[in-house]
Amino acid sequence: MKLSIWIAAAVAVACTAPAFAKSSTALKGQTLAAEAKVTLVQARAIALKARPGDIVDQELEKEKGGSGLRYSFDIKSGAKTYEVGVDAASGAILENGSETAAAEAREAKADKAAH
Repeated sequence: MKLSIWIAAAVAVACTAPAFAKSSTALKGQTLAAEAKVTLVQARAIALKARPGDIVDQELEKEKGGSGLRYSFDIKSGAKTYEVGVDAASGAILENGSETAAAEAREAKADKAAH
């Protein structure tokens, strides 16, 4: 009996692994998740509807605008990377623009100063 449970579990994991392959990006800021009304799964769907592509980075962060708590997704679409911000309280799109090297550098500097 125990062996059949393990086999069923292994088959289930093997069958669902491809569905999660694109969502393997770890969520930075996971400690803030309890404060969010919108789940990561919902926020990802909202972001991908606004900017179709592949999520290459994701973060839950406190930042000005909206409720003050947002999911931030870097989405690769074609040759460009876009940043899409989703309010973690309402699900509203707060940002949807292309990422530039200068903008990424400013964001990294601000993140470093905040921590």
